[in-house]
Parts: sequence; structure tokens; C-alpha cells
Amino acid sequence: MARTSVQAPAPQPDPEVKKLQVLVGHWTFKGEYKAGPLGPDGKVAGEYTGRMILGGFFFEGRLTEKAPFGEMRGLEVEAYDPAKKSFVSNWYLSGGSTISGMLTASGNTFAWEGKLMAAGKEYQYKQTIMVTPDLRGFTVKAEISADGQTWTPWFEEKGTKAKSAPKK
Repeated sequence: MARTSVQAPAPQPDPEVKKLQVLVGHWTFKGEYKAGPLGPDGKVAGEYTGRMILGGFFFEGRLTEKAPFGEMRGLEVEAYDPAKKSFVSNWYLSGGSTISGMLTASGNTFAWEGKLMAAGKEYQYKQTIMVTPDLRGFTVKAEISADGQTWTPWFEEKGTKAKSAPKK
């Protein structure tokens, strides 16, 4: 008896993941940290590179910035959760801080909400990124809260998309 084999189609990323492609590329930014429970105010400047990874199922962002408290590096990973219709977001920052929560994407606006663990304390965290219509710039505003009720501005940034990532 002859056997036939049927191959299942290769899995494809959820179409929602394509919303993150707006963030793909190399970006530079400048801004300001606000004085608060996580430190003093001061200027910040840095670079961010975003890319789709693992067959387009996930998004990875890498951050390097110089701020009043020194240099910070970060790694961000986003994965789409179709049951919750949002993205699971995890950030890992030099110095041991982490941010975990959910990201929602609507057009060129990205909103994070979740938990920030820093210096052994837990804070609630909110951040909104608005990418300009020409996809060449962005603004960021972030807030933190110790109790989830009273929110304090944490930082604001403005950035532009670079023509290409620097050679390393």
C-alpha cells in the first residue's frame, strides 16, 4: 500500500506582530530624566536598535544610554499573546532592573504598562511612544508609581531614525 505524506504549513507569526515593524531600525534620542524615587533629574542621550527575530515571531530592542546615573544598557523582547490581544513585554536593564508587562499597539502609538523592579523595590510603570507619521521620529513619556494611584513623571525623550546602525 502506498503512503502519502501531508505536510502541515509552516507556522506563521500572528499578523499583529507586524505592527512592531514601525520600531525596526536604528534610532538616536535625547531627553531628560525627572527627579524622583529612582534618582536625580538630568539629561539623557542614547541609541536604540529594534529588529524582528526568530522568524518574525518576536521583536527585540537594544538600548544604550548615558544618563545622570551613568551608562545603561537594555534588552527588550516583545511577543504577541492572541488570547489577551496584546504583547507580552519584558525589559532587562544593566544594574539588574527589569520591566515586565503588556504592550498595546495602535497605529504609530505604543503603550506599555507593567511592573518595574529597581533597587529591590517594585513600581508600576507606564510609557507611551508616539512615532511620527513619516516614521522618522518619535516622542516618549514614561511615568512610575509606588502605589498604582499616584503617578510621577520619570522621563521624556525625542528621537530620530538614523540612516543605518553604526559599525561595531
